[in-house]
Amino acid sequence: MTVAGRFAPSPSGDLHVGNLRTALLAWLFARAGGRDFLIRMEDLDRVKAGAAQRQLADLAALGLDWSPPVVTQSERLSVYAAVVEELAAAGETFECFCTRREIQDAPSAPHAPPGAYPGTCRDLTHAERAERRRHRPAAIRLRARTRTFTVHDVLHGEYRGDVDDFVLLRGDGTPAYNLAVVVDDAAFDIDQVVRGDDLLSSAPRQAYLAQRLGHPVPEYAHVPMVLNDKGIRLSKRDGAITLAQLAEHGYTAPQVLGMMAVSLGLAEPDEPVTASELLRRFDPAALPRTPWTFVGPR
Repeated sequence: MTVAGRFAPSPSGDLHVGNLRTALLAWLFARAGGRDFLIRMEDLDRVKAGAAQRQLADLAALGLDWSPPVVTQSERLSVYAAVVEELAAAGETFECFCTRREIQDAPSAPHAPPGAYPGTCRDLTHAERAERRRHRPAAIRLRARTRTFTVHDVLHGEYRGDVDDFVLLRGDGTPAYNLAVVVDDAAFDIDQVVRGDDLLSSAPRQAYLAQRLGHPVPEYAHVPMVLNDKGIRLSKRDGAITLAQLAEHGYTAPQVLGMMAVSLGLAEPDEPVTASELLRRFDPAALPRTPWTFVGPR
């Protein structure tokens, strides 16, 4: 079996410097560990026409390579549905008719963490479920058998996070993020997940689901975010932050790669570098543990 790392963007727009830096780190981690590297387009939500193609072009412009094919989640809906059907047949799921507001306003279960699903629909009778279906389509939730789960992260060490009865399928039938990523990572032998540390809290749920499905739990590395000058995660309103926008101000893709390399302690300011050269210098233990503040030209 060939194990792999991956980068899994949502094709909702062009990649910004924060996304590109995470992609670079995912590539470096994978290649340094002798892994294959894959790309997955997580297109189950909002999609912008042409964004996927531009994202791939930007990654290639930085010198990153990957093995085909690029996986597209919207082409795998039947796979996710089959997994949920199997769990449902084994009594591992239940229908939930709650809105977000109802969950927010409901009293929490004893010892449950803030924001956890309170179990409102977990033990409805057959008649109660039938009545609720008349008014609202059901989401499908996993019957969690633990409140917490521990994962190991290369940068954060042991991390114990909350697990509740999280959603597998939304009310409109769309697979939830926690389901799709677990199924896809297992299907394509992804044994290393490198992504932004804003997603660290989701790792215990995903690792728990992987274990429930009989899949190996991947190695995690949740890397520091890229922030704007106000200490907030980069967004479209932060000026020139994509390769195309930076090119309008005279920055080439190799120069942007160089800036990211400096932020990671892998290059000196204004030093010409390539992705291959950065790979030779890469040491996960020496990576910065704090966010990088990027202020692009306005």
